[in-house]
Amino acid sequence: MQDCEKSSNFATVLNEKDMDIALLIIAGLCMLIGLIGCIVPGLPGAPIAYAGLWIAQASERVDFGWKMLLIWGIVTLIVSVLDYVVPAWGTKKFGGTRWGVWGSTIGVFVGLFFGAIGVIVGPLAGAIVGELLGGKEVEEALRAGWGSFIGLLCGTILKLICCGLMAVELIQAIW
Repeated sequence: MQDCEKSSNFATVLNEKDMDIALLIIAGLCMLIGLIGCIVPGLPGAPIAYAGLWIAQASERVDFGWKMLLIWGIVTLIVSVLDYVVPAWGTKKFGGTRWGVWGSTIGVFVGLFFGAIGVIVGPLAGAIVGELLGGKEVEEALRAGWGSFIGLLCGTILKLICCGLMAVELIQAIW
């Protein structure tokens, strides 16, 4: 009877270890997909990477603590919102009017339906069209469009930094 209990306990320990390995692999894949999602449209990079932190937290090997998970949750929320706001901010910084800002904002959402090219061209084209509809000259409209593009790049860099730092947190917690 004791032999059965020993083998049963060994199987439980082995399963827990296997589960930890599986959780950490899934968490690592979430980090990788999150980083890819910073560039590829349709993949919410920062939220996927953040989910990876929670998956790792479910393992026995990692303990981030609730404060760190809360802070990363807030950072993820802010970065996700800024991703939609920064192109409009860039438009405004480069001399765009509210026409260009609205055009850029609409372009962000319309661009989502056209894949990677749409995400890049949408805010740019939206800002330019918005400025032209608002009565700006072509040169001024192009400058506002350029600002939208710069804003898009800044948002992408911000997402990459966020996801990269989450990946570093995961790697440090594992090793």
